Amino acid sequence: MATAAQLIARRLYEAGCRHAFGIPGGEVLTMMEALQDAGIEFVLVKHENAGGFMAEGTFHATGAPGLLLSTIGPGITNAVNVISNAKQDRVPLIFLTGAFTEAESHSYTHQVMDHVAVMKSITKASFTLQDGAVDTIIDKAVAIATDTPPGPVHIDIPTPLAGLEQPDAAPVRRVSPAPSVPAAGPEFGFARNLLGQAKRPVMIAGVEVLEHGAEEAVASLARDFSIPLVTTYKAKGVLPEDDPMALGGWGLSPLGDKHVMPLIETADLILLAGYDPIEMRSSWVNPWDPKKTPVIEFSAAANTHYVHQATLSFIGDIGAGLTMLRDGVVPPPVWSNGAPQETRKALAAAFPTDEEWGPAAICDEVNRLLPDDAMVSCDTGAHRILLSSVWKCAQPHTLIQSSAFGSMGCGMPLAVGVKLSDPDRPVVAFTGDAGLEMILGELATLRDRKLPVVIVVFVDASLTLIEMKQRATGMKNLGVDSGQTDFAAVARAMGGNGVDVENRAGLASAVTEGLAAESFTVIAAHIPRGVYDGRF
Repeated sequence: MATAAQLIARRLYEAGCRHAFGIPGGEVLTMMEALQDAGIEFVLVKHENAGGFMAEGTFHATGAPGLLLSTIGPGITNAVNVISNAKQDRVPLIFLTGAFTEAESHSYTHQVMDHVAVMKSITKASFTLQDGAVDTIIDKAVAIATDTPPGPVHIDIPTPLAGLEQPDAAPVRRVSPAPSVPAAGPEFGFARNLLGQAKRPVMIAGVEVLEHGAEEAVASLARDFSIPLVTTYKAKGVLPEDDPMALGGWGLSPLGDKHVMPLIETADLILLAGYDPIEMRSSWVNPWDPKKTPVIEFSAAANTHYVHQATLSFIGDIGAGLTMLRDGVVPPPVWSNGAPQETRKALAAAFPTDEEWGPAAICDEVNRLLPDDAMVSCDTGAHRILLSSVWKCAQPHTLIQSSAFGSMGCGMPLAVGVKLSDPDRPVVAFTGDAGLEMILGELATLRDRKLPVVIVVFVDASLTLIEMKQRATGMKNLGVDSGQTDFAAVARAMGGNGVDVENRAGLASAVTEGLAAESFTVIAAHIPRGVYDGRF
């Protein structure tokens, strides 16, 4: 026999969870203890929002669902942002919350609210734990969170129920579906003919490639058929970005679109491989006309977003579908005009990294120092758009960010979760100064866990992206400037290392020392105002 809390903890351990993040409250103490006893370490954070991003970091490091725990009232509402982020950014996240019983809620009002109602629109599912159905509910939660598209699932746990013994649980149910591919038929034959006859094919790959483990299928198709590949930010590195067929990751840069869109417009075949347009800016709404250019879409789910349309849509396993598409097709000669190579040159010229100092130099210097398998996280802001444009990924899933929801304050917590789960892996977080100021308290989490994460801060004392939009539209400078925090001093005061840098040599030295340090390092990289103008 096991209590409800123990049963949940065991199931989550079996699902691969090894860390839970949150802030204790009386309503979750039983659950916390059960998690710890099951081998899932509880990590105290300073805010549930940051804790949720740390949980996401563990997912990126291990592939197992992230785990966030919160108490009632403020605990659950503090997490609304990160749960919304998990929904849009396809993060499998289990969110456990304490709760009053239904009977208690009729005669007690302090911090009482309808948790399930709050969570309903921002999760894939929200459950209230029921006596006798604990094993079923936790199994369903894990299955729903990890099924395509992955996302957050909430379980409300009434405090008295957490300690109640439950019947012997049924064996855990894990379903591993066989790869599904389109059935052979006229439509698939038509798709193969299109591939075999294409003279100017282009492929766009997105996050579902990672979800289905289809990286090699995409890379080999691009190489073998000489198809230039554009990716979303999440799919960067699916094809190493030094490959001649790799055009990089795009989605938010008008300057990047200026060079990438003409190539797409001249294509005579567009292949979409696990492409979810939620990462893209408005210029990617209906960017092609499937009546003029054939578009073949391989997706995990039916296209109901209507951000783009396709001539043919095949729903199923991305890798299996692409492999079936190319079966028996002889790669034709393509792009005789050399346009993909010219586009690569134009993008490199538009996004130079050889400047003496500035945001691109900062990205370039760190990119040069890190091994290919290092994990890099990036916060939201002007620096993210530029970094995502110039950063070269040699491997997939090595640059993580909030690219669908676009939440600030995510960069450093994501790095914390990765480093906790994979201590030997070099981990660097990039953030703007405003983003770091939102979550400065989590430096204490880094200190307490003794995690040698390197945090590079772009310091210009401004919400630069918004300030640029104000200037571009002729509006007043309002609410975007701030005082300049001494981040290096703050880091030292909170038990870490703090360094101010203003040149490449100083940055390289600080990063090298930070990666070898025993505690976290904050590198305040000072850049002048206006330095992003015209850069993305």
